[in-house]
Amino acid sequence: MTDVTQPVDAAPVTESARPRRADRTLLRVLKYTGTRMVALFLTVVVGAYLTILIANMGGHVDEIRLGQIQESIAIRVNMDPEIRQLSTAERNALVQEMIRIEAHRLGLDQPFIIRSFRFLTDALTLNLGRAQRMSSDSGSRLVRLIILERLPPTLLLMATSNLLLFLLSVLVALYLSRKYGSVLDRMVIALSPLSSAPAWFYAMFFLLFFAAMWGLLPYGGMVSAPPPADKLAYALSVLRHLIIPVAAWLISGIFSGIYSWRTFFLIFSSEDYVDMAKAKGLPSRDIERRYILRPTLPNIITSFALMLIGLWTGAIILETVVNWPGLGRLLYAAIGLYDTPVIVGSTVIYAYLLALTVFVLDFVYALVDPRVKVGS
Repeated sequence: MTDVTQPVDAAPVTESARPRRADRTLLRVLKYTGTRMVALFLTVVVGAYLTILIANMGGHVDEIRLGQIQESIAIRVNMDPEIRQLSTAERNALVQEMIRIEAHRLGLDQPFIIRSFRFLTDALTLNLGRAQRMSSDSGSRLVRLIILERLPPTLLLMATSNLLLFLLSVLVALYLSRKYGSVLDRMVIALSPLSSAPAWFYAMFFLLFFAAMWGLLPYGGMVSAPPPADKLAYALSVLRHLIIPVAAWLISGIFSGIYSWRTFFLIFSSEDYVDMAKAKGLPSRDIERRYILRPTLPNIITSFALMLIGLWTGAIILETVVNWPGLGRLLYAAIGLYDTPVIVGSTVIYAYLLALTVFVLDFVYALVDPRVKVGS
């Protein structure tokens, strides 16, 4: 009897199949990209509209502004001798007409729900408009110029503080993961509750001791008054003013950051493939680079990217305590003055930057981690 069973070879991948597979991959990536962009844009829209509602207190800020308009017009009328000669009825009619004209100029004669959608459209198109009460040092009331004027001081303070905090946390945590259970490791863990206090809390103590009592550092601000004319002296003055806010920011976050990264590194250090690499006799530097740092690279990149976006917001209370002329102090003043355009403008720009960062991170993950595929 003959054997009629014949082996069946797997069909080879033809040249025409490869382009079809590449087309499917491209289509999947494009579909994912479009869906992700729409979802992030809707998130920005919702966040911007909620900011508008909160900044206007659901329309109650309009009532406050109308009351301020009425009060200012009444004072102006009472101080004008010609208007005071009019009868009471004529004077009241004139006051009401002036109030109506001013309310129409500011758009306060329209329902807030209609105006809120107009605010939303302007915010999403980055048409930030003019501030209601605030102005830049040059006298401009354009929100764009007000924000751009306060941006460099915030970038200087927050970039210096956050970069130092990030680098020190990661490097010290990596070192402590090698020295698990050492005296230094236990000391850092014991000091981690110090990070529960905010940066402005430590800044107040530093101002009390180093500025008020000992006179070693300035009370606040960004540079001495009057500013030094020499560039080197100006830079040294700025560095001297940076010491207190940067030190306060570091102390408020360094111990919790080290503790978090140290725990993260220890988790990956206990994996089986790390023990296998140690058994093979690989150097500790290679083990850290290949088997500990590389798996944690997406988390490190995420933390670093979000830290960069956080530079935009500044530190509201810290900048106010140390009198730093940045975006945080600007936002604090805008909230106190109910200056909605400044609040909405700063928030919407941050929302756009955050959405763009989250979108780019999805593709960065696919580049640094072969286990991640975009759109799969």
